[in-house]
Amino acid sequence: MDGPATDDSPRSADDIEIRRAGAGDAGGIGDVWLASWRATFDFEPSHPDDDVRRWLAAELVPYHETWVAVEPAGTVVALMALSDDMIEQLYVTPAWIGRGLGGRLVALAKERRPTGLDLYCFAVNTNARRFYERLGFEPIALGDGSHNEERQPDVRYAWRPPS
Repeated sequence: MDGPATDDSPRSADDIEIRRAGAGDAGGIGDVWLASWRATFDFEPSHPDDDVRRWLAAELVPYHETWVAVEPAGTVVALMALSDDMIEQLYVTPAWIGRGLGGRLVALAKERRPTGLDLYCFAVNTNARRFYERLGFEPIALGDGSHNEERQPDVRYAWRPPS
């Protein structure tokens, strides 16, 4: 059992607020995206960090339904972006991986898109693949990497509500 907290850091995903992202969250979203990417993959993003940050701020947040998980001190620790029928982005800062935030965000996505969702995951990301499959997503297509900028094989997943 965990002892008492020795600082103001939340110990549980239940202590983290999930809310819609705003323009002021773009910097934190960029921090989470880049840190999570580098902790997960042994290949670099297909664009330099500044371009990734610019894309997140100018394209993702304004044009997708974007949600952030925020510690009480205001630090963004996870993000999720939805389009009409896809989870477009889901990233959790490395210190929070495995602590329930991803599950809370996927549950929110299912509430927001009750008729079903798809998503893509790089095939090498076995932890994420197990995570999505535990949450009811099923692989529906395998890609050879020719349709993504990173040229990495990927898996398309689908979740459909029970009939």
